[in-house]
Amino acid sequence: MRKNIKGMTKITKEEVNKVANLARLELNENEINNHAEQLEKILDYIRQLEKIDTDDVPCTTRAIEVVNVFRKDENKNFDCNEEILELGPSREDKYFKVPKIIND
Repeated sequence: MRKNIKGMTKITKEEVNKVANLARLELNENEINNHAEQLEKILDYIRQLEKIDTDDVPCTTRAIEVVNVFRKDENKNFDCNEEILELGPSREDKYFKVPKIIND
């Protein structure tokens, strides 16, 4: 990195090329310059964010709080057993019949 006019470090084309090689990317000179500029803008934005005082801001894991909604487990009578069993491919009495998967 080299110092820019403001005294802050600047992403060099050599650094972009080195990272591109590590990532197995082939970039032409125009792409290298473009990525260097974009990375510099990202770092400038991060520098702005670092200036914000967050001492009184509580830590969060989400922008919107997520709360589980629980309900009480209750037994309920289901009177459509015959209709449901008719939808299955095979049945025996009041059960679905499935292929045997365990050997004796």
